[in-house]
Amino acid sequence: MKSLHIRDLSRPGLRLATCALVAILVAAAPVFAQTGARGAAPPPAAPAPKVEERKDALGRETPRGTLLGFMRAARGKNDEAASHYLNTDLAGAEAFELSRELYVVLDSRLPARLSEVSNSPEGSLANPLRPDQDVVGTISTANGPLELIVERVSLGTDPPVWLFSQRTLEAIPEVFDEIDVVPVDVPRLRIGGVRLFVWGVVLLIVPLWHRLTGLARIPGVLRLLTLALAIHWVVPSVDFPLRERQLWTTVSAFLTLISGVWLLLHLNDYGARYVGRHFQNASLFEVTSLVRLGHRIADVFAVVFGVLVALRYFGMDPTAALAGLGIGGIAVALAAQKTLENVIGGLSLIFDKAVRVGDVLKVGDAAGTVGVVDSIGLRSTRIRTTARTILTVPNGQIANVSLETLSARDMCWFYHTLGLRFGTTSVQIRKVIEGIRDKLAAHPAVDASTVRVRFIRFAPSSLDVEVFAYVLTGDWPRFLEIQEQLLVSIMDIVERAGTSLAFPTQTLHLSDSRATPALEAGSQQTRRV
Repeated sequence: MKSLHIRDLSRPGLRLATCALVAILVAAAPVFAQTGARGAAPPPAAPAPKVEERKDALGRETPRGTLLGFMRAARGKNDEAASHYLNTDLAGAEAFELSRELYVVLDSRLPARLSEVSNSPEGSLANPLRPDQDVVGTISTANGPLELIVERVSLGTDPPVWLFSQRTLEAIPEVFDEIDVVPVDVPRLRIGGVRLFVWGVVLLIVPLWHRLTGLARIPGVLRLLTLALAIHWVVPSVDFPLRERQLWTTVSAFLTLISGVWLLLHLNDYGARYVGRHFQNASLFEVTSLVRLGHRIADVFAVVFGVLVALRYFGMDPTAALAGLGIGGIAVALAAQKTLENVIGGLSLIFDKAVRVGDVLKVGDAAGTVGVVDSIGLRSTRIRTTARTILTVPNGQIANVSLETLSARDMCWFYHTLGLRFGTTSVQIRKVIEGIRDKLAAHPAVDASTVRVRFIRFAPSSLDVEVFAYVLTGDWPRFLEIQEQLLVSIMDIVERAGTSLAFPTQTLHLSDSRATPALEAGSQQTRRV
């Protein structure tokens, strides 16, 4: 049976039918797949493989890369590599010679701020009409300023690269003849590409200049600023090598930056002292702490500004640093909530002027602490209590408690309750009330419109008379003196009326229920306490 089956498959008709069936199944496979997945989204197509853009082996993708790569190759005496940075038809020895001349011109006169050269593949796009050209620097020549231009060139199928333009290369030989070239074979001891002699001058001239100008009593800020201006004026007029000019330019920039920050700190200090004296003369001592805070914050801002300018000078983007400061500020705020609460409370006290230095306060409820405000800081307020101790209260708590400013009174309250003995007659009470009322109304230190003297109650052991008035003074010692005079006068009035002040009394009756009525009546006692 197996052999027969093999023979059947070997027939031409059966082979043709088998091939047709396979073709039909292959053609119907997509239809079956769509039918089985009906109602469902088709599977996403596989992403096309990302073709990595080829990078130039010489780093000529950007204007800055072309400039630095050429300087590196020429400084290393690799003439062949240096010639590949030139957009010229010259070749061989002529191209090598042109690259050496270009290196000498750039090394002698190129501006030292290489970080200002664009590092973008599209260039700086400073001239929209010529987007494929970029200026890497401007040098001084006998015929006037010369722009050093690099242009974007496509070399076959390779990505476009930046090369020194033909226009720039045509002017290089003439500029090269203006430069006094020192033979390159003369050995020199260098550190970081800078001659040791130059390092010695940098390390000696700055302290020496600072010392000599100090003898003339010139302020330190002006000493550094004049030295920076001198370096900035002298260095461009001398054909120093590029790295040495970069060193001098960096020194000049740092001196300018330090003197600028120093000047800002001096101005801030002078302004803080002036404002502090002004508020002290105006008796606004509590503002002194706010002035100190503003002084410190301004100092921090001046230093941070100097750091950001330094980062920008070296071509670094300070945006990340500012973002880091913002995140750090949030972290500090979360970690120092109580401190910030006290600081904000201190600011509210200062701006609202709820409390001032020298005020007499009662902090808290009726049994609170009484004292004189000694100082108001940003974190806490110090109060000199009546026991002559210092009570330090956080400003966050002061902002949330009740404060009674005793020294803010325009008048003092004279209020007392007189207790007359029960033997006092109605006539005597009228004499006491009229005498006290007349005495208070006639006193020059008492507001007559506020005088009130009334018989108010029958107390358990006295007849109470209320005395109410306002004394025209806000000074507490002066009020105590006037109050003493008035109280003595009231005692005289009571004595002249024929009565006296009551003292607490109690009548106690004791009896024995087993005794006879006669004895019981005799045993009753009256006891006064």
